[in-house]
Amino acid sequence: MSLATLRSSIETALAGRVPSPFTYRDRKIVETIPAGILEIDSLTGGLPRGSLTEICGSPCSGSTTLLVSALAMRTEQSEVCALVDGRDAFDPHSAEAAGVKLKHLLWVRCRNLDQSLRATDLLLQGGGFSMVALDLSDIPAETMRYVPLNVWFRFRRAVEDTATILLLLERESNAKTCASLVLRLGAESIRWKTTFEAGDPQGYPFAYLLDGFQARAEVLRSRIQPATAISPQHNPAPACVNSTRKLQTNFETLFEMKTTWGYSGCGLPAEPKPK
Repeated sequence: MSLATLRSSIETALAGRVPSPFTYRDRKIVETIPAGILEIDSLTGGLPRGSLTEICGSPCSGSTTLLVSALAMRTEQSEVCALVDGRDAFDPHSAEAAGVKLKHLLWVRCRNLDQSLRATDLLLQGGGFSMVALDLSDIPAETMRYVPLNVWFRFRRAVEDTATILLLLERESNAKTCASLVLRLGAESIRWKTTFEAGDPQGYPFAYLLDGFQARAEVLRSRIQPATAISPQHNPAPACVNSTRKLQTNFETLFEMKTTWGYSGCGLPAEPKPK
């Protein structure tokens, strides 16, 4: 029996007793704000206030770009944000070039997981931030699995009924049902460009620069219903992102990001590309 046939049979059997059995009964209407990448906003409806949003993905999957884009959108509106940097890996110069107003950003530089969780707890209890981002993407996934579930539950309760957006970045999903929105990112393909120009005797034919990459975004869980739809004209992408919309399904999207900051222009030599 196909999935569509099975679903139709269940709906027929429950008709008159359970209205809309395949809809989220605990989904609530909340205010959402754009993350700054049109494809992500079209997919998720935006980042929900008063909720925990979890973004997971392997290194080089686009999570840092999404984080910087969201910070740029909020600080551009003169909203104060906080970034808890789990491994002191944040680059303020690249973020400023991408549109983040550093005077509206509190950067908490941590060395390990324990410091990061304690700092986040203090910031959430203090309140007053439009967005609190906890970047644990550089913490090994094996270490993150030992974080008790009650930590994420306490964080979620701290932002409920507030205007704060709690953003959690890690390599794999760990917050479980404590997260109202779970978004998984993954790198699809990477583009390189050569620095060698024909006729240039000083050129190095085997040096390549990162030109951009294609990433996939997939909604793993969503327990929210946006209060208003995200309007494209109020959702400009920052300078660090050049995205081309390629929607795949209702639950995942493929988009391209071309870097104009960070790795771009680093001039690191790469292995010769096969012909």
